[in-house]
Amino acid sequence: MSLFSQTGFDAVLAPIPGVAFVDQWESHVAKVGEKVFAVLRPDERLVVKVSEESFEILTAMEGIDQAPYFAKRKWVTIDKASPLGEDDVLHYLRRSYDLVAEGLTKKLRAELGIVPVS
Repeated sequence: MSLFSQTGFDAVLAPIPGVAFVDQWESHVAKVGEKVFAVLRPDERLVVKVSEESFEILTAMEGIDQAPYFAKRKWVTIDKASPLGEDDVLHYLRRSYDLVAEGLTKKLRAELGIVPVS
């Protein structure tokens, strides 16, 4: 099951605490605490938030670019044909969730069942 399909995308992300899905921007969007952390575009591309270091490394690779329409850096678009393997893509999806969840209030993280990473 591909992470670049809605079925695969949902199957991987749904079990993570606090994850909700909406269809907006003509895409399938994963949110935590009402904040976007991943977007599955209809052209089989994923948009995720990454660290500054990962941004520099990833955007130098074929098939990975700065995400359009996201005002700040640190969001990338990963093409299905990029050189990243499925485990790597899964890592960046989960890391995007972690980066966005870290920005939520402690109260909201607790309500969503998000366990703090020590």
